Amino acid sequence: MSDFVSSFWNLYVIVLVVASIAGCAWLLLATGRIKVASKDTPKDAAGKSAVGVTGHVWDDDLQEYNNPLPKWWSNLFWITIVFAVVYLILYPGLGTFRGVLDWTSSGAYAKERSTFDERLAPLYAKYAKMDVEQIAGDAAARQTGERMFLNYCSPCHGSDAGGSRGFPNLRDHDWLYGGAPEKIIETVTGGRMGVMPAFGPVLGDDGVRNAAAYVRSLSGLPHDNLRAQLGRAVFAQNCAACHGADGKGNQALGAPNLTDDIWMFGSSEQTIAHGITDGHNADYAGGPTPMPAFKDTLSPAQIRVIAAYVWSLSNAPAHAK
Repeated sequence: MSDFVSSFWNLYVIVLVVASIAGCAWLLLATGRIKVASKDTPKDAAGKSAVGVTGHVWDDDLQEYNNPLPKWWSNLFWITIVFAVVYLILYPGLGTFRGVLDWTSSGAYAKERSTFDERLAPLYAKYAKMDVEQIAGDAAARQTGERMFLNYCSPCHGSDAGGSRGFPNLRDHDWLYGGAPEKIIETVTGGRMGVMPAFGPVLGDDGVRNAAAYVRSLSGLPHDNLRAQLGRAVFAQNCAACHGADGKGNQALGAPNLTDDIWMFGSSEQTIAHGITDGHNADYAGGPTPMPAFKDTLSPAQIRVIAAYVWSLSNAPAHAK
């Protein structure tokens, strides 16, 4: 990693850019000195132009003169060179030099976003002090929340909020961290850091299979009775701290209920064994944070609107008057 923060790469980029521009300028100057052939150009004894040829010959006598580019064409190249120099003075492009205007793409985005948020603020102002249940009962607010959900949440939870492997269904009454309006706001605002550790190295193959059999028995799924009996002690020692002694989960920790028929990753013995062995952190690219925080993306009022829509998916809000 030290190579990528070394000052060498800054110097490398600067030299490469400057050398490229200088090389283009030199090429234009060098080729511009070649005399252009015309009807007044002196001819040699064989009647050929003294300008010189490129060496390309067709039909034994037809040759290509070594003439430079037309002036209008070479002038266009000079314009691009001048433009490049001015651009590199004003904007980033020479290594870590940020340009005299100190422009950055992140800064431009932040400025545009701030302007956009200021324009939207009046539209969401009335929702800032409303209860989530009241917002959910407002047809216009619910439609707005749905559009926001499609923009920000549907890539993981699906356009119908039905979830997918590793991402919970938001239309039922099963909640990892709680489905109260305040909890949904908390989740959308700060994201969630759910962690399922890997127990494979601790339990071994037999221990994992025994624990998986016991977990399947909790929800009435077909299982090996002997392994389930052996897995009870394994579960109590390693899993009950999060999922509870009865396996009904713990919303304070985001540990799911293992006694119902709702499975975020699947209920097959192989899938459950995989989760126990390797955990589920590796199932998400980038680490154990499958639920990102939107506090820096959405305003508090916008979060209330989207939370109201999510809450309405599994509840029956009273219609606003």
